[in-house]
Amino acid sequence: MFKLDSPLFLRRVLLADAAASAATGLLLAFGADPLEPLLGLPAVLLRTAGYALLPFAALVCLLATRKHIPRAGVWAVIVVNALWVVDSVVLLASGHVTPTVLGQAFVVAQAIVVATFAELEFGAVRRVRALAA
Repeated sequence: MFKLDSPLFLRRVLLADAAASAATGLLLAFGADPLEPLLGLPAVLLRTAGYALLPFAALVCLLATRKHIPRAGVWAVIVVNALWVVDSVVLLASGHVTPTVLGQAFVVAQAIVVATFAELEFGAVRRVRALAA
């Protein structure tokens, strides 16, 4: 068992973020063509998002496995996650795409998951910082 205010919790959240990002990235990068009609989102958009997620996942994994997790690195992950959530909302509100109901649900669901990771990482990095002070 681990404490919510331990560096181990932050490490596990980062690893979970990396795993989810890698899985989603692989799904979008290599499944864009069959997903396009299901989600109503352009395959090029899905593929590009997938390709963007793969190096992000690798960097988050690298960050999580360092002996000492640099706080600036965690803040960078939090900012990127927050931007992903904002971009997801803007995508749906822009009118540039017409996703199916499943597509809308997919965009909203992944935004909620990413927002949850950002919130967990934010809370964990603040708690670890408070412990160190």
